[in-house]
Amino acid sequence: MNAPADKRAPTKPPPKRSAKSKPIDIASDLSRLGSFDEILEYLITHVTTTIQAERGSLFLHDPVAHQLYTRVALGNLSREIRIDEQSGVAGWVFKNGEPAIVNDPYKDERFNKEVDERTGFKTDTLACVPIFTFGETPIGVLQVLNKTSGKFSEEDIDAIKLVASQCASTLNTYALTERMETQKRREAEFMTLVSKLTTELDLSRLLNHVVDAATEMLNCERATVFLNDEKTEELFSMVGAGLGSLEIRLPNSAGISGAVFQSGENVNIPHAYADLRFNPGFDKQTGFFTRSVLCVPILNKHGKRIGVTQALNKIGGPFTEEDESRIQAFTAQISVGLENAKMFNDMQAVKNYNEAMLQSMSNGVITVDETGNLKSLNKSAESIIKIMAEGNLGKPLAEIFDEKNQWLVEEITKVQETGTTETLEDADLYTGDGELVSANIALQPMISGEGDTIGALMLVEDISSEKRVRSTMSRYMDPQLANQLLEEGDGQAMLGGQASEATVLFTDIRSFTTIAESLGPQATVAMLNEYFEIMVACVTDAGGMLDKFIGDALMAGFGVPLPTDDAPDAAVKSAISMISQLRVWNAARIAVDNPAVNMGVGINTDNVVTGNIGSSKRMDFTMIGDGVNLAARLEGSCKTYGAQIIISEYTKSKLKGIYALRELDRIVVKGKTEPVSIFEVLDFHDEETFPARMDVVGHFSEGLNHYRSTDFDAAIKSFSAALEANVNDVPSQLYIERCNLFKNTPPPAGWSGEWVMTEK
Repeated sequence: MNAPADKRAPTKPPPKRSAKSKPIDIASDLSRLGSFDEILEYLITHVTTTIQAERGSLFLHDPVAHQLYTRVALGNLSREIRIDEQSGVAGWVFKNGEPAIVNDPYKDERFNKEVDERTGFKTDTLACVPIFTFGETPIGVLQVLNKTSGKFSEEDIDAIKLVASQCASTLNTYALTERMETQKRREAEFMTLVSKLTTELDLSRLLNHVVDAATEMLNCERATVFLNDEKTEELFSMVGAGLGSLEIRLPNSAGISGAVFQSGENVNIPHAYADLRFNPGFDKQTGFFTRSVLCVPILNKHGKRIGVTQALNKIGGPFTEEDESRIQAFTAQISVGLENAKMFNDMQAVKNYNEAMLQSMSNGVITVDETGNLKSLNKSAESIIKIMAEGNLGKPLAEIFDEKNQWLVEEITKVQETGTTETLEDADLYTGDGELVSANIALQPMISGEGDTIGALMLVEDISSEKRVRSTMSRYMDPQLANQLLEEGDGQAMLGGQASEATVLFTDIRSFTTIAESLGPQATVAMLNEYFEIMVACVTDAGGMLDKFIGDALMAGFGVPLPTDDAPDAAVKSAISMISQLRVWNAARIAVDNPAVNMGVGINTDNVVTGNIGSSKRMDFTMIGDGVNLAARLEGSCKTYGAQIIISEYTKSKLKGIYALRELDRIVVKGKTEPVSIFEVLDFHDEETFPARMDVVGHFSEGLNHYRSTDFDAAIKSFSAALEANVNDVPSQLYIERCNLFKNTPPPAGWSGEWVMTEK
């Protein structure tokens, strides 16, 4: 690359001289100048005036970075410009130690036209000489551009050489001094930074400090520190400090970071996209363009690899050997701090997890130390036994408990002495208020890592009348509804309802009559019980409410009786779980020669009426309305489209998660006039159940667009391509039939692709 021009004018420029003029004593003038920048300015002005050229540049060599560099004045500041030591004409002169005259640069293969294109300056002629001090190795180059009259000659080269020889010693001295001062400053900053970082115990803050320090130290755009999680064999890092930090995880053998962690060897990649180990997928996701990568392992004091440091996009060129050495030294110094912070973070996480788990438990948890003093109790324990932690921690349990509970103190003492567990069912426990509570109590000793007994733990489950009633009612209705009725009390469950938004889910077994005939009555009932056990678990695990069984069909609601923010997502996740669990169950049935069971699921989100419907003697909590009917219609449409899960556009629009969906159609269900778009959920599929899924969905979507624009020939071509990828794709087969139908009988004017369903 030809060097960028640096044209400056000192306060008192040297007198204008021709190349034949007697040279002035440059060394004497340089000795009176105070800084490196002043020397550069003086020399460039002198040589351009002497040679009668438009511009000049003086580059010094950085042996560590393998670059040539100069400085450009920007007001009161200066900017350093660097180029590769072998780039352009200047790089050729430096590499070969020979001067060069290029009077037709655009025909010279050494010349880099990109510099002119960026700056808008056109180089017509060029002369460049190496600068030597001692020996045959140059320390830089002096270059002039565009002789104002004629072309550069050997006489000009001699004149430039004379300037270069007179300034070489001074330039070399200043360059060495600058490098020494820079190194000294870096070492002082380095030790100050290491001292600061090694005292930080918060892992999230430490990682962010290290990343900031590495980014500044290496002068790069981004840096990341990954630590190894030995339990999961993953590399992890944290983005953002404090409680809101985001954790990033990836396998400790994946990508460049994983390769460095596994091998323990540095990786310095000057051109990321030319290296097969680089995964460009991350750039596509983030919009960041990776040019260069430097990744080094982090070793603890025993030489064990505990993570990696990765830096991206060195500013001004690729990462150098000095960068590798500096980041290695840096990570070696802070590795102890990182390891200590990680251990502290792990311990704090375990402590927080245990405390959160205890406080969130519905059962009471009480612990005593080895002397029988109360050590802790969670909020549920406070609520059950009516004894507060405040003011009682550290006191003997025998003193805190009522006299009627002294038998329990004796049981705890026995558990500590014998080291055995004890279970007490339906025990009578008196609260601090003197009330009687029926409870299941589990007692177990607390053992240290050395095997010593350090106390005892008591788990208390309140099974008073309300819990017994709830347990009984939950067998006949959804647990959420049972809880709501118990909270409202007897007499609150009145006839009537209210309008609210809910997501309704319908399921139905395919060819149930045929299956029932082949199994017989008893086996059919047994099969249904097993099937509904799985399906109901999928509903309740996702937070849904089982509304009712309708023969072999099931109706469930999400967001009822209490509204939730994620009802549509919960319904879709429940349906995906249903199909996945059904696949496992069918495998077991087929293994014992029982017929497989297939089903369809329809999901819709809408305003429905929920409430108690029936008589004052017998009522049923259910959902009614058009939204419920549409969910049932969608379940029925699964047969038409060969799908297992179909959702409406209303459910899709409210989903917060990302799912694999395929738009199937815009249909008008029976009894309605307005079309609704429907979508097939594909998340439960794998390559075996849906081969070439991405190709099929792509061709199908393309065909659907042609179909709706009435370009039926193009649509048939796309649907046929989908069938070539997967011959069993029912929707593609269906649309080919429709396209052929419409080619013979075109749809009416204004048609937007809707299809009127004639069946429920």
